[in-house]
Amino acid sequence: MFRKSLGLLAGMLVTVAVYAAGVELRADHPESYTVRRGDTLWGIAARFLSKPWLWPEIWQANPQVHNPHLIYPGDVLRLSLASDGAPSVKLVPQVRREDAPVPAIPLAELRMFLEDLRVENEQTVRDAPYVVGFEEARLRGTVGQNVYVRKLAAQPGQRWAIVRPTHAFRGFGGDGAGQGESIVGHRLDSDVSMVRTPWAEDARNDGHYGRGREIGIEVSVIGSAEVLRGGDPSTLLLLGSTEEIRKGDRLLPLDDKPYDASYFPHAPKAVPAGARVIAFSENVLDATGRSQVVALSVGARDGVENGQTYAIWQPGETIADDVASNSWDRGTGQSVTLPDEFVGHVMVFRTFDRVSYGLIMDGLKPVHVGGRLTLPD
Repeated sequence: MFRKSLGLLAGMLVTVAVYAAGVELRADHPESYTVRRGDTLWGIAARFLSKPWLWPEIWQANPQVHNPHLIYPGDVLRLSLASDGAPSVKLVPQVRREDAPVPAIPLAELRMFLEDLRVENEQTVRDAPYVVGFEEARLRGTVGQNVYVRKLAAQPGQRWAIVRPTHAFRGFGGDGAGQGESIVGHRLDSDVSMVRTPWAEDARNDGHYGRGREIGIEVSVIGSAEVLRGGDPSTLLLLGSTEEIRKGDRLLPLDDKPYDASYFPHAPKAVPAGARVIAFSENVLDATGRSQVVALSVGARDGVENGQTYAIWQPGETIADDVASNSWDRGTGQSVTLPDEFVGHVMVFRTFDRVSYGLIMDGLKPVHVGGRLTLPD
């Protein structure tokens, strides 16, 4: 039995007249390419297209392609020149196999972040029920143990997410209504302050400690628990966790909002003003790179959608121009700001009102907080 929807990469790579100016194959493309396990459509497109993020537009221009995910390992792409000199691609159909289809992007690398990060109202997190202790007076909670929670109004059998605040997002400047506002992310020190403040902001890099307008609190979902007995404190059974549970960890309802099962990288129509990288996932303090998750200073309110792909440019350093200042003393006299440098592409995979999360798809250099977003061209 032959597949009728094997045209994805043909739709992805064929150059049609309407896109001839914007989409073209690389000059060094091979005569053929065999799809392999571990490939992604982004990676394949990056091999052959000068602008891989434009492949969805070509796919949309080919209505015969019904399912953009039915390309399988073993499918052969043959590249040649058409009679008019334009690049063309032929896909050789194969007998259906049991191999999994090739995804558009490495979704497995996103899944934990889709489930584990969310942005909440700051007061909501401050007032949330919290872990006050563990069975047998233990200092930490692990799977299978009872945890005791205060301020929880719940019935036996209900399940809750256990979260830990990781960043505070704050806005500076603008008109007070969010227009023209610059958003920064402050890492939260939960180790020393979960039971008191319930967090302390680390703003040593920008001097804005505790200032600015609240945008939201990023929390990481680190576990789940089921209510065994109500009361204050309530007794819950710890069902699962990615870290040891500590006193002061908060509880929030399980996030039942659906998220996309697949993503199609594409260029946005425009870039919102002030779009920048404002925070990293994990415990990264200085820089991050390919296949890592970053928080961006724009969200759904700015028109940001899943799949939108941006270029990241790192602001150029300001250095001393010793020649222009007619001085051989380093660091004195005139200065000059070096040009911004392109460091990679980021694709948005989850959005909130003012903040979104993106996966770094590729990169030439490390990505730092403050990197500005532009159109992928």
